[in-house]
Amino acid sequence: MSERREQLRLLEALFFAAPEPLAEDELSQRLGDGSDVVALVRELAESYAERGVNLVCLAGGWTFRTAPDLAPLLATERVVARKLSRAAVETLAIVAYHQPVTRAEIEAIRGVALARGTLDRLLEAGWVRPRGRREGPGRPLNWVTTSSFLVHFGLDSVNELPGLDELRAAGLLDIGPAALGEAPELAADAAEPGEFEA
Repeated sequence: MSERREQLRLLEALFFAAPEPLAEDELSQRLGDGSDVVALVRELAESYAERGVNLVCLAGGWTFRTAPDLAPLLATERVVARKLSRAAVETLAIVAYHQPVTRAEIEAIRGVALARGTLDRLLEAGWVRPRGRREGPGRPLNWVTTSSFLVHFGLDSVNELPGLDELRAAGLLDIGPAALGEAPELAADAAEPGEFEA
């Protein structure tokens, strides 16, 4: 068996066994420095393109996911023990679109004080985490989203979050033309997907 075929088999096994997306540098360590990981991953992704699972890039790494056209056939309903409150959903959206953001900034954007357990619940879900402290009085914590957030919502990076027009087209915003402003901008120093690792 050729060396390239063995490398493809090893890649396939790594993706099936990994509990989370694997970055290209992790794959290079497993395959050896001389391996052309980018080409191997591309070849494997192409071979899975028409199958029941696809090799996709999420949160800066590669993983197997159900083919999108088959997802509705596999959907099952299950009881969700805890639902996020409206405050938690709003807080998560603010962190996602404005990260890194402090608690005070979240409260200023929402216009109300943040309940004590709201960030704790998002932290417990693994969707947000503290990342450094802001320079200034009290040195408040900065909050950012995690790679678990990206994986859960099927995103490779926060740059793939929907804009205002996409949200309105999906019926998720009910605001008139006079109230429309610019789509939320991501902070210039927002974390890159590779920085989300816990």
